[in-house]
Amino acid sequence: MAGQLAITIPACLLQAHDRARHGHEGVNTQTLEAYGHGLHAVQYEALAAGLEPFEGATAIRLQGRTVMVIGNNVIYPIRYAKKDVPVTSARLRRAVGFRAELIRRHGPEPMQQAFDLGLDDIVEPNVHPDIALLPPEYRLITVAYACSMEQGVMRVEWGTAELRREDRYLIWHRHEPLLPPSGPHPA
Repeated sequence: MAGQLAITIPACLLQAHDRARHGHEGVNTQTLEAYGHGLHAVQYEALAAGLEPFEGATAIRLQGRTVMVIGNNVIYPIRYAKKDVPVTSARLRRAVGFRAELIRRHGPEPMQQAFDLGLDDIVEPNVHPDIALLPPEYRLITVAYACSMEQGVMRVEWGTAELRREDRYLIWHRHEPLLPPSGPHPA
């Protein structure tokens, strides 16, 4: 099944790019807002449609978006760059919020544990209600991709990553490229 997922996921993201590009062209704005917002929304829809036929696939709603779970693996897309740079340069815009919390709670255990000063644990804010619904055994599979309106999908990788709070970088425990050998999908 992993082999078929490795083919289907990039195809879904190529479709998401095409839909977002067409939406941008239809709006005919001078900024890339329509493309960016469209891509953000349609990445979930394209993955949901493409992954739904897989055995053990179920759809869940997280923050108003349909996200697919296959077995106990939450398949979650993140566009990390607008140019072709390695996935190891991926970082989130914010160290707090839904995505950060999802990665911390369902990503891998940190490679380097936090330094214990013997102080009481810092009280974390309330858990996002959607994340609280996820069973603790669910694991996050991050699908990180580089994509722009002009260049298309340049790079797609999947794997497990933790989030380093101080600089918002994803620290990959393991990752594999998914984009087929045909390379980028230009606009």
